Amino acid sequence: MLRISNTVEIPSHELEFEAIRAQGAGGQHVNKVSTAIHLRFDIKASSLPAFYKEKLLAFADQRITNEGVIIIKAQSFRSQDKNRDDALQRLKHLIKKATVVQKARRPTKPSRNAQKRRMDSKSKRGKVKSLRRKNNFE
Repeated sequence: MLRISNTVEIPSHELEFEAIRAQGAGGQHVNKVSTAIHLRFDIKASSLPAFYKEKLLAFADQRITNEGVIIIKAQSFRSQDKNRDDALQRLKHLIKKATVVQKARRPTKPSRNAQKRRMDSKSKRGKVKSLRRKNNFE
């Protein structure tokens, strides 16, 4: 059971774990022990509320396939249990991140005083530059 929030939980039978061999250095140990974990979670077939499903399916993340399956590969640790916990935490973080509602941006414009200050500084700078010019009195 993976608890996402106080009201939303994912039952264990909806999570599919597969132990695979980890990549990278490690000598003989890495070649004979399957410590990495592939976590597969089908969004469409899950018991998540419709709001969560819509947000997850619309979320742009490379771990979500076109068929609506989240695939997480955890291989940071040397033990299968730690990698399983890591995969679950990453799934939880992904779901929470996808369901955060962005605050609507209100377009703003500079105040009249700010516009006046800007124009004054521009004209002042222009005067300084004009005083640097060489005067031809011929």
